[in-house]
Amino acid sequence: MIDQPEDISQMQHLKTMTKQRVVIVGGGFAGLNAAKSLGHVNVEVTLIDRRNFHLFQPLLYQVATGSLSPAQIAFPLRVVLRRQKNATVLLGEVVDIDPSARTLKIDNGEIVPYDTLILAAGATDNFFNHPEWVHFAPGLKSVENATEIRRRILLAFETAEREMDEKLRKAWMTFVVIGGGATGVELSGSIAEIARDILHRDFRRIQTKEAEVILVEGGGRLLASYPPDLSESAEQQLKKLGVRTRPLTMVTGIDSEGVDTKRGDTLERIQAKTVIWAAGVKANPLGKLLAARAGAQTDKSGRVVVEPDCTVKGHPEILVIGDLANFSHDGGQPLPGVAQVGMQMGNYAAKLIAHRLRNEPSKPFHYWDKGNMATIGRAAAVAQIGKVHVGGFVAWAMWLFIHLMYLVGFQNRLVVLLQWCYSYLTFNRGARLITGEKEQLTPVT
Repeated sequence: MIDQPEDISQMQHLKTMTKQRVVIVGGGFAGLNAAKSLGHVNVEVTLIDRRNFHLFQPLLYQVATGSLSPAQIAFPLRVVLRRQKNATVLLGEVVDIDPSARTLKIDNGEIVPYDTLILAAGATDNFFNHPEWVHFAPGLKSVENATEIRRRILLAFETAEREMDEKLRKAWMTFVVIGGGATGVELSGSIAEIARDILHRDFRRIQTKEAEVILVEGGGRLLASYPPDLSESAEQQLKKLGVRTRPLTMVTGIDSEGVDTKRGDTLERIQAKTVIWAAGVKANPLGKLLAARAGAQTDKSGRVVVEPDCTVKGHPEILVIGDLANFSHDGGQPLPGVAQVGMQMGNYAAKLIAHRLRNEPSKPFHYWDKGNMATIGRAAAVAQIGKVHVGGFVAWAMWLFIHLMYLVGFQNRLVVLLQWCYSYLTFNRGARLITGEKEQLTPVT
């Protein structure tokens, strides 16, 4: 090893010390895209996440229904960023923020300084002041939730197979999905599909095709963020799969035996042993923490209200992006909590930092809506791309291609493609494993 002259060593040290320290909290679509986009910017990037992997959440429902295994939709963050020399990954959860000192505190007590902070911590399920419902109706925001839902679905059929009481057998073969957004539509369609086309060959005593899947939605139509014609198309495709839809129906209670609902003045009790929650989300608790520490404004869901450049008012060094942000500067309505919004915000945050380093002005963030897609079942989906509205097989093929391209890692894409081809050709789902001896749910905070 050749010793360097002291003055050169000091110059390199000073150069390193003068680099902007960009700390990103959250390795989802928004945070990971911000980190990757900063790869060629002269900054030191630290990505903090309580998980060591990036999770492709749009495909979690396929883990929950046995189409894919968790490893096929998750990719280690260190592997994603290992060739990016200016990036460091820390495993930990942020427990405090000190905007005046520009530091974060993570759960092991470590203090992490920053010059620019990007909060992209995402969202959790919103049980609307009923946290006790999570034990009876898990949401779908984590790998643990997905595998628990898979366990409940498969165990329901196993229990029904040996249940002699007809009333109890019917309850075990009744599945209620609460929430008619994309997640609820995809889950209910997939459950109906496996009952009708996949599991019917596996059991002797029960007819899995007789399973009842009920989709409960509080609003007037499914996929409320989609155009009305696609909502109608989605509902018709679900009905072909045997899903019963209940619009304008509010949930008033959930327990281990079923769901209490109210439609107008009509009360109904649905006897069901398996209930899944897909009715809403709320921001990560970091939003409230930032409000307490930096005076940030939050909306009723806990999302941080941001400026046109995604910064917090009065704190230009703090950016909030993705599902944690309430960005209402494009048309007056908050942007939806979808992957495309997070990815574009992540790229914008990196460009904003690069412009600041060069003392260049930056334009406000503008979201380019590339369309909406939701899959319903085998060769069934709806898609909106600009003014083009598509349903059925064409929308399904588009959905497959686009989701495949956005998976992180070539190996993941190849494995998922092969798995999808296998499932399509054989009507089989290879990840139908009942794992875990008890509930392993993400806690509601």
